[in-house]
Amino acid sequence: GPLGVLPQWQRRGVGSALMHAVLGAADARDEGLVALLGHPGYYPRFGFRAAIDHGITPPVPDWGPRYFMARRLNGWDPSIRGEFTYAEPFRQL
Repeated sequence: GPLGVLPQWQRRGVGSALMHAVLGAADARDEGLVALLGHPGYYPRFGFRAAIDHGITPPVPDWGPRYFMARRLNGWDPSIRGEFTYAEPFRQL
């Protein structure tokens, strides 16, 4: 995240469809958690809450808990804790 939808396509369910597709794909891959940096008024409707509530801290300390969120999936394991680390391709950006 965050998720982006062109203004002319907003409020038509496109963002929700994309979010459900991402969560469904991650669940199908047996991922334990999806984390993102996003708007606290949007993502909680998909089950996201402050990542720190799951024991996950942001990779950048000034990303407050309000904006760095996570959602547990079926593959969740309680040992998933600590500082979030982006996959190598994202760290190179």
